[in-house]
Amino acid sequence: EKTAELLLQINAIKLNPSNPFKWASGWNSPIYCDNRLTLSFPAIRNYIRDEFSKQIEEIYGKPDVIAGVATGAIGIGILVAEELGLPFVYVRPEPKKHGRQNQVEGFLQKGQNVVVVEDLISTGNSSLLAVEALKEAGANVKGMLAIFSYGFDVAEENFKNANVNLNTLSNYEHLLELAVEKQYITEEEQKTLQEWRKSPSTWSV
Repeated sequence: EKTAELLLQINAIKLNPSNPFKWASGWNSPIYCDNRLTLSFPAIRNYIRDEFSKQIEEIYGKPDVIAGVATGAIGIGILVAEELGLPFVYVRPEPKKHGRQNQVEGFLQKGQNVVVVEDLISTGNSSLLAVEALKEAGANVKGMLAIFSYGFDVAEENFKNANVNLNTLSNYEHLLELAVEKQYITEEEQKTLQEWRKSPSTWSV
């Protein structure tokens, strides 16, 4: 709940049901989430760093390496690795076209336990490609933590099929309840936002 409130406060999550955003996927969406904004607010990024670090130790025990998914989770991933005193690597969306053609950047040894840090989960496809790249590099991926998830059924299914454990600091349901309570949106707008989540690819105003 606190994470959701902080994201709303700094406008990292924008809710605009009457004038939707267009995502890169082509979907119309009444919500836009830019968690990179958290890096510009020291108290908020430190809160997220501390929550991630605490959850990682509670859920997985201390891993050998923290991995961030490029580019959105590199900043927060480094902060978490620093807090836990652990090495950090990051995963590109695809291998570099030149040089060593790495997809995983940084020093990673086969068999090391890795927890992946992500900023946002929509369908989960890009996040799971990062997990795949780490596994191909020989890592033992324990699971993933993200700041926020839209909670799409397709994401849940994708993570289940890939057998990857996902935990998030905040989710869509919490966010909507809080947004109504704090009067960021009306109850009518909450219904619109709930409708959108059921079928985001076909939704329109």
